[in-house]
Amino acid sequence: MFKFLSSDPIHDPLAPPLPAARTEVKCTTCYMCACRCGIRVHLRQGENGPEVRYIDGNPAHPINQGVICAKGSSGIMKQVSPARLTQPLLRKKGSERGAGEFEPISWDLAFEMLTERLQKIRSTDPKKFALFTGRDQMQALTGLFARQFGTPNYAAHGGFCSVNMAAGMIYTIGGSFWEFGGPDLDHARLFVMIGTAEDHHSNPMKIALSKFKRAGGRFISINPVRTGYSAIADEWIPIKPGTDGALFMALLHELIASDLVDRPFLQRYTNAPQLVVLEDGEREGLFAFDPAAGPPGDGRNPHNKLVWDLASGSVKAAYPEGIAEGCEPALEGQYRLADGTRVAPSFELLRERVATCTPEWASQITGIPAERIRKLARELGETALQQAFELPIPWTDAWGKQHPTTSARPVAFHAMRGLAAHSNGFQTVRALAVLMSVLGTIDAPGGFRHKAPYPRHIVPNYRAFNSPEMIQPNTPLNAAPLGFPASPDELAINPDGSPIRIDHAFSWEHPLSAHGLMHNVISNATKGDPYRIDTLLIFMANMAWNSTMNTMAVREMLNAKADDGEFKIPFLVVCDAFQSEMVAFADLVLPDTTYLERHDVMSMLDRPISEFDGPVDSVRVPVLPPTGQCKPFQEVLIELASRLKFPAFTTAEGGRKFTGYPDFVVRFEPQPGIGFLMGWRGENGEKHLRGAPNPKQWEMYEKNNCVFQYHLPKDMQYMRNWNRGYLDFAKEHGWRQRNDPVQLALYSDTLQSFRLAALGKTPGRQPPEHLRERIATYFDPLPFWYPPLEYAATDEAAYPLNAITQRPMAMYHSWDSQNAWLRQIHSHNYLQVNPLTAQAAGIADGGWCWVESQWGKVRCMLRYSEAVEPGTVWTWNAIGKADGAWQLAPGADESRKGFLLNHLISEELPLAGSPDGVARTISNSDPITGQAGWYDVRVRIRPADPEEPEETFPQVKATPAPPGVRGTTSRVLTYFAGRKTS
Repeated sequence: MFKFLSSDPIHDPLAPPLPAARTEVKCTTCYMCACRCGIRVHLRQGENGPEVRYIDGNPAHPINQGVICAKGSSGIMKQVSPARLTQPLLRKKGSERGAGEFEPISWDLAFEMLTERLQKIRSTDPKKFALFTGRDQMQALTGLFARQFGTPNYAAHGGFCSVNMAAGMIYTIGGSFWEFGGPDLDHARLFVMIGTAEDHHSNPMKIALSKFKRAGGRFISINPVRTGYSAIADEWIPIKPGTDGALFMALLHELIASDLVDRPFLQRYTNAPQLVVLEDGEREGLFAFDPAAGPPGDGRNPHNKLVWDLASGSVKAAYPEGIAEGCEPALEGQYRLADGTRVAPSFELLRERVATCTPEWASQITGIPAERIRKLARELGETALQQAFELPIPWTDAWGKQHPTTSARPVAFHAMRGLAAHSNGFQTVRALAVLMSVLGTIDAPGGFRHKAPYPRHIVPNYRAFNSPEMIQPNTPLNAAPLGFPASPDELAINPDGSPIRIDHAFSWEHPLSAHGLMHNVISNATKGDPYRIDTLLIFMANMAWNSTMNTMAVREMLNAKADDGEFKIPFLVVCDAFQSEMVAFADLVLPDTTYLERHDVMSMLDRPISEFDGPVDSVRVPVLPPTGQCKPFQEVLIELASRLKFPAFTTAEGGRKFTGYPDFVVRFEPQPGIGFLMGWRGENGEKHLRGAPNPKQWEMYEKNNCVFQYHLPKDMQYMRNWNRGYLDFAKEHGWRQRNDPVQLALYSDTLQSFRLAALGKTPGRQPPEHLRERIATYFDPLPFWYPPLEYAATDEAAYPLNAITQRPMAMYHSWDSQNAWLRQIHSHNYLQVNPLTAQAAGIADGGWCWVESQWGKVRCMLRYSEAVEPGTVWTWNAIGKADGAWQLAPGADESRKGFLLNHLISEELPLAGSPDGVARTISNSDPITGQAGWYDVRVRIRPADPEEPEETFPQVKATPAPPGVRGTTSRVLTYFAGRKTS
């Protein structure tokens, strides 16, 4: 038997190898982070069935090419985690939420309870059911379930992750960083990474960076902290958190002033030359149009717009006349239409906007010297334009012009949550996208490249549900719960202007909240704002700990009761594979499987793993049987959908349409020939991309490394916003609804349509009076920088430091702090502080300190680090744990030394500027998208008293282990070099 704290070796290195007949290798897709690498799982037949011996990368997989990280190779420890839930649980009658007192029940009873409860809700008021999911990768299924149920109250994790990145770029260039696009380091010569930690696309990024550096590329990192990728940067430029937008505006100032912009690219492929109305009135700030050509151009139909032709001195239609041979669309100046209307190209308005955004102005905000900003602008412009080259790849654009070569712009950017997780993040990301556009880097070799199914239309043709009269008993919604609004007419609001959704997404508070506001659900549901819900189903989201702001207050909300003694959230269902902090608050616990025990799809309908050269989708297949009574959440949804008789899941006679999730994936078609998986379609698997369902599709994927990759012809691989071949191909295969070109939106008439409503200049929907100024201020059609909203409610002199978190390379969310191997890398975290800052506060390296915001305080240990700018403090996130959770031993480092900065962050802020004087609060989020402002909090630090306990604060009461949890046993260590622990 394995003995803890023993000096005995845990294995015999001289033991003979295992017989080959007793080992087996199965391929699947990793889920230790969101990278989704291909892995090989090495199995050995044990006493009770197959058991994992080790996991390595799959060399035949296009994403990671055999590379694997610490997380991926540690999947074995997730599989045998002591925190594994193994059976459904029901909270004991009379016990308090959070006490963790449960009794085991059968799946039959769990399904009966859920079916009865959900059927009652669906047949009376469907919106009283809310489904919110964490870091899942099957939103095409979960979103379909919510739509079929008839509830608008659905969202995934994006609202507290990186919706600013997704929405900011999609509304500007039609695609975004991460799954939908990224830096082309194979052709770049300069790479600038901003606000990116190690958890996104980590293995592919490491592979690409290695090749880039070896080829002589120059790598600049702009980040408050120098960790991870930044450690190998040629230059680190420290910046104050939340100020990146000011830097981008100053770079635009310098590039435009120096004429280091790609003028032909701007004239042909963007709305830079399109004329904007300058006259006051209903059309102010919108694009001029030709009435004879139809209705005015807008976010849904953008092409009826005008340019000023310098060659003829006249107005022309933007397309196709405005790009015809001999036409010279103006980018600067002011002009008059035939009726006397004053107009200007949108690029002229951008030039005027950045005129005062000098490097000196930005230096005061960012902390970066003005001369360094000037030098960076020169580097960007000269590399993009003066080191440009041509690839011998001919292509034809959307208007029929044949281009004999493809022009490279060898400047690549990458950015993620560091830009997104601020309440000014949408406009910051817009500024970056505009910066990339003026350099001509969009979908050009060496720049930013799209990944199928992107680019999308601007605005994407996915309208979120917005018809309150369509919320009817036993009726699916007429649109998906999530989408991309193009005007105030598409907001999810009631006739009185109040939000339809419990999280206030797509309301006047956060109009373009494409991913919903998961961080608002619990507080809004507790307050009954805008109404009470009955049942909240949370999947894989630790809302009682690290996935929520104001953690201690949210835990109280989960247990809050109304005057009648009933919970304010009457029924809380939690589905998870592990005993997270959230499980203790559930009324019903549904035990999920691990990624090694289930089927999954990384689908083109959702979040595929496409590469630059073509679409890629992949699957997970079970390599092990489910542990105990665990069921995949996908199977739970299929079962519930069948029992509730959703139309998409039942036959005309009312019977089940699908036998389970694998059958659903194969046979479900949102449009003819298009399914969840694009490989090996057709009756015999002879078709790809589009074709009839193939009953053996799963088998084909399993035989092919669980991945399908389609390589586009070279002439479709670049300039896809305007590439005729690609646009037609994408429409034919269901990736786009239309095949018209995607003009880059340097100037956003979509944003201006909201501003005009707020200013009372347009008929139709109007925001509430207390939100007019907010909409008019932040819905600027041109990017601009403003301080994070929390600053207006903060005494910055009293709280002089910015506080941020990062995700460590060896851990992902809270999943991995209970991983026996990864805990040896990070068992707890420190507050990382520049020595000058810490010494000024009188705190020793390794000493205990207090970190205080206006919202709360945390006691923790501090470490000196010169890899952080002096005005910032930071820590790894999600390592700190509540005592008793995750089956960690009493007094474990994670609960006694680990901590969360979440305790310092508020989920709400006072709403400034209410004209009626009524005090109101609003989500601590970006006013445009609802992105949670995780990185906006301001803090101060001071030393802890020597007499104080040397443990982190706050602490919570330990919860008992729930019935059926695996618990700490010798089985955790399974196999070591062929020897099994007894």
